Amino acid sequence: MSHLLAFALCLAGFAALAFAVHRQQRDIFGRSLPLATTWVLRVLGACALLLALGVLVAWHGWSLGLVMFSGHTSLVSGIVYCMLVGYSRIRPRALPRSAPR
Repeated sequence: MSHLLAFALCLAGFAALAFAVHRQQRDIFGRSLPLATTWVLRVLGACALLLALGVLVAWHGWSLGLVMFSGHTSLVSGIVYCMLVGYSRIRPRALPRSAPR
């Protein structure tokens, strides 16, 4: 159970941190989000990752909990990265405007 909870928290944390980047905001939402929203996403992402670390350390101790946290963050960061790349490849792109002559 602790693995599933830690995985979900890491996924939510990395997704929030990815949405807090202006380039990803423009690619996904078509515009940059307000600075307050970006700040909240960063704080929520960091808190979710810290909570996942706390869950794993509470269940498995510091030695094994830190190793498991490293594994979860590595796996989830790869998943979020691949999802962002996949989204950018399948989303419809706007045709570039031709320059007036």
